[in-house]
Amino acid sequence: MRVSLLNRFFAPALLGGLLLLAAGAASAQVKNPAPIGQIDTLARQMVLIDAESGTVIFEKNSEERMPPSSMSKLMTAYMVFEQLAAGKLRLDDVFPVSEKAWRMQGSKMFVHVGDRVRVEDLLRGVIIQSGNDACIVLAEGIAGSEERFSEMMNERAKQIGLNSSVFRNASGWPDPEHVMTARDLARLSQLIIAKFPQYYHFYAEKDYTYGIDPISKKPIKQGNRNPLLYKDTGADGLKTGHTEAAGYGLTASAKRGERRLILVVNGLKSMNERSREAERLLEIGFREYDSYKLFSAGSVVEEADVWLGEQAKVPLVIKDSLAVTMARRNRANMKVMLRYENPIAAPIVQGAPLATLIITAPETATIEVPLLAGASVPQLGFTGRISAALGHLLWGAAKK
Repeated sequence: MRVSLLNRFFAPALLGGLLLLAAGAASAQVKNPAPIGQIDTLARQMVLIDAESGTVIFEKNSEERMPPSSMSKLMTAYMVFEQLAAGKLRLDDVFPVSEKAWRMQGSKMFVHVGDRVRVEDLLRGVIIQSGNDACIVLAEGIAGSEERFSEMMNERAKQIGLNSSVFRNASGWPDPEHVMTARDLARLSQLIIAKFPQYYHFYAEKDYTYGIDPISKKPIKQGNRNPLLYKDTGADGLKTGHTEAAGYGLTASAKRGERRLILVVNGLKSMNERSREAERLLEIGFREYDSYKLFSAGSVVEEADVWLGEQAKVPLVIKDSLAVTMARRNRANMKVMLRYENPIAAPIVQGAPLATLIITAPETATIEVPLLAGASVPQLGFTGRISAALGHLLWGAAKK
């Protein structure tokens, strides 16, 4: 067994903190990763994650089921985005407005019964104006009824890993069985940002005008309720929510440079408290923690010796990108090690797991990432094996 320290490969600035697989791979490695930091918050439920690595920076009751209010409109939009991306729907397609949609209360886009509204307008009505009526128009247009659309939401939620979410309607209208968790909202936000960059820009739009006020006869202009869009935070999404049971909530994403954080807060007492607390948590996340890329997908981490193979060495490669998210103060104390049998006996099949990358750091659980054979190495023929074995007997001790 060979264990080698790999810190020699990295600049000192990269040493320290917690190492995790980037994007989806991190979620597969650690289902519910523990936070790497601690903080007090006024929110009843909260989670702050690094969008690339999936590292949980802070959390509070993040797996507790809660009323998501209008933040569940993220799932409604996700369903529409999938239809658009698959070519089953176009932004210019139109859906009719039913009496049910027109009569829907709460926040509204102000569509009128009998109107035929473009999908793009409806999406802006959902995302920017938080229109409950727009949600129903989309649900009925895609599934025939809001009830069937809710069933589709639940089916898809399980498929994409939102295992604690249950949807009873398309808008987040209060229902005791309509629940999500902060972590599910964060996971859903990751997927929207990663899978649908062509539609994500809707979340950064600060206002949208649709329809005519019947009294003033003026166009109805509504502003985006996300308070972080109006501050210098780097925020470019995603969705607010509020009901009496849920309190004030916000699922937010902000990007500074190449780094993106996703924050979910819920259960706050007022719009001002929601705005201040969200801004404070994001600021701490950006200021006191950082993320560093160590390996790209498919990178060769090491070359291992091969015993009785047609090649003397085999590359050890990492399947997914590897990034580190950590407290800046801890970065000098991370250790990166490689463990494998040395030499590795042929035959070797490309893609076979051959080694383990081990990452340790103060105040963090040990992370182990498999490394794979980057090439196939056939075994030597009989004569070659005899020759290699004799060479080892004759020269092996001298080499030691």
